[in-house]
Amino acid sequence: MPASPVPDDVAVELDRIERRWRQLPLHTAEGCADRVRTLAQHLADAATPDHRPRDFPADAREGVVPDLGPATLMDQLRVVLYDVCLADAVPAARLTEELARVRRELP
Repeated sequence: MPASPVPDDVAVELDRIERRWRQLPLHTAEGCADRVRTLAQHLADAATPDHRPRDFPADAREGVVPDLGPATLMDQLRVVLYDVCLADAVPAARLTEELARVRRELP
């Protein structure tokens, strides 16, 4: 099995935000989901070849981090982080910073 492209420091911060997320009551997680989904969307946009937000028709779902509820949000974030690291689209220090910022914003 190939090694993960996610640097260790990013993986540690992702684990921290996931642990914090699992501690939140459902209604609190629902209230915080937009800020986490926004981060995931910005990272997904960064993983595009030209590093700009994707421009899709309104009925297209590809390229958009869909709202699947708070139960799946950390899985979505993990997948997007993997893609960003694989594309080497954002420096690891910046990823760690952004994950830590969002984690600190959680109640």
